[in-house]
Amino acid sequence: MVRRYVLNGEGDGSHSISGIDYASELNEQQLAAVMAPPGPALVIAGAGAGKTRTLTYRVAWLIDHGIDPGQILLLTFTNKASREMLERVRELVPVDLSALWGGTFHSIANRLLRRHADKIGFTRSFSIMDSDDRKSMLKAVIKSLDLGDKDKRFPKAEVIASIFSLADNTGEGIKHIVECDYPYHSPYLEAILNIREEYDRRKREANSMDFDDLLLHAVELLEKDSFIRDLYRNKFRHILVDEFQDTNALQDRMIDLLADGDGNMMVVGDDAQSIYSWRGADMRHILNFTIKHPTARTYKIETNYRSVPEILNLSNAAIAANENRIEKELRSVRPASSMPPALVALNDTRMEAMFVVQRIGELMESGVEASEIAVLYRAHFHSMDVQMELTRRHVPFLITSGLRFFEQAHVKDVLSFLRFAVNGRDELSFKRMVSLLPGIGPASCNRLWKQWVAHLEEPVTDGDYERISGILAGFTVPSKARKAWDQLGLTLDELTPEGLVVKPSSMIFSVVEAMYDEYMQASFDNYDQRCQDLNQLSSFADRFESTDEFLAQMSLLGNTDQAADEAGRSGSVTLSTIHQAKGLEWRVVFLIGLCDGMFPHQRSLEEGNLNALEEERRLFYVGITRAKDQLYLTYPRWNSKVYGGAYSQMPSRFLDEWPSNLVEEWQIE
Repeated sequence: MVRRYVLNGEGDGSHSISGIDYASELNEQQLAAVMAPPGPALVIAGAGAGKTRTLTYRVAWLIDHGIDPGQILLLTFTNKASREMLERVRELVPVDLSALWGGTFHSIANRLLRRHADKIGFTRSFSIMDSDDRKSMLKAVIKSLDLGDKDKRFPKAEVIASIFSLADNTGEGIKHIVECDYPYHSPYLEAILNIREEYDRRKREANSMDFDDLLLHAVELLEKDSFIRDLYRNKFRHILVDEFQDTNALQDRMIDLLADGDGNMMVVGDDAQSIYSWRGADMRHILNFTIKHPTARTYKIETNYRSVPEILNLSNAAIAANENRIEKELRSVRPASSMPPALVALNDTRMEAMFVVQRIGELMESGVEASEIAVLYRAHFHSMDVQMELTRRHVPFLITSGLRFFEQAHVKDVLSFLRFAVNGRDELSFKRMVSLLPGIGPASCNRLWKQWVAHLEEPVTDGDYERISGILAGFTVPSKARKAWDQLGLTLDELTPEGLVVKPSSMIFSVVEAMYDEYMQASFDNYDQRCQDLNQLSSFADRFESTDEFLAQMSLLGNTDQAADEAGRSGSVTLSTIHQAKGLEWRVVFLIGLCDGMFPHQRSLEEGNLNALEEERRLFYVGITRAKDQLYLTYPRWNSKVYGGAYSQMPSRFLDEWPSNLVEEWQIE
């Protein structure tokens, strides 16, 4: 179809002694899982199928049928999820649950270590380091080893912390993580290993653990001390695990150590929503659960209460293309809709944004609350044009990351170069730009700014232009900053040849190539993502001939009325990456930027990696299943590049993996 659119347990029955009628409150599949007999169990609960409800009633069922709450361990990924489940259990079965252990993997690990840390060389009063504490100690270690001071490419503490965390949680080792995920830091591998050795020594000396250590040392304790391991295996007669598809190697090992082989362990999850491999999650744990536990029973919960059948049929067809998955077919309980999912091709990202925002306005006029509408995307930079158009049309919106595209640190860093090049009296931009250089702190920034102001006050001979590099060469800077300082001068010369200002897209390209790329590699653990952001910023800037005009637009976008937005969050459209949208739902969802190279991500295509491509498809599936009533799938036909002109884009290959009758094509005029 084509639509024309004009753009302007235990127990033997379902009844309990508490009076809960489980059979009437649960569907047949949920009930089967809740009443599961002793032994290992795998519960595959599809999107919108009532996973949390099933797990909650399972806990209630166990208590309702004679299991002491102190014999139950409930492992979740957020404390909020644990609290909500247990509050609901209390409503269902009014008993004292204080003896039940429920919480995140890290909180449970902490409880174990508070009782037994002395067995592995810590006292029970050990301190837990937060991210700032961790960063401070790593900085001290790096300084003590005399590393990083003279090499601006040396990874910062935050990046090293990310390397350590990924190595710990995946069990892959630091060498593997550096070579595979941070290859540009491979020259520093030996130094990073030395940092890790000294970092671990200092933590033990200080009787401190960082967040990852809680799991590492809990596993160490259970592996080394058979008495303690048996103690907790006997205590926890029933172990329940939420979001099992998101477990990493360390978490899976902890479960194994506590569960006593084929004991009473129920894991609940959805392999189709496994989307966090980049932070260590391994979906093989859920795919291979029945191989590891041959006696395990599998329960599938396939009744969906969220989406209309048309959206659900599309999601089923989308995920069916994956080879590595557990077969299931979600079924909707809702009546059919008169509005099938819309497939909308637009000329470019600007027109895509115009369509999305215009349609949002029409939906709001028809009675749909702004808070019931979401715009979802693969990467944050995909939303840039939508943010601009929403701002232009005064439609309130919030971003799940908390930061609008133009408010992100790396974007503001690069723009500080442009602002200073245009306005040499911009003190804030000067100091932000200069503070990026090695060895220059607040005191040096102030001193260098005074030197620059003093130069500005000097008389200038008419028609005589002095290159910025020549001016800066005479400034006094710390020795470790000299090379970068000289490069700064040359870069500013390139931005302002003979005192003229070049196009903003060219300025961004020069800043990134000459200086900022190295800074990003050393400073951010998500270097690739930030590179994409800046490439997109450069493409966006190419629309403007005047740098003044471009920067004026950036200022307007960065100074929208946040207070009004905060006050009216319930009346705001949500903008979110799909990763951040997992677990949420809206009446209307727009999935934008559906082009090959954008979604699926270019890396998954270049590497020819089946696992990477299938995770991209699972991410796509998660996006589709956030929608309750209406779904719009949009993509731009053309991409404007700064160099080489515009080029055509292929629609996402995911859009060709289902029968054409499952979507309605909209023709934009």
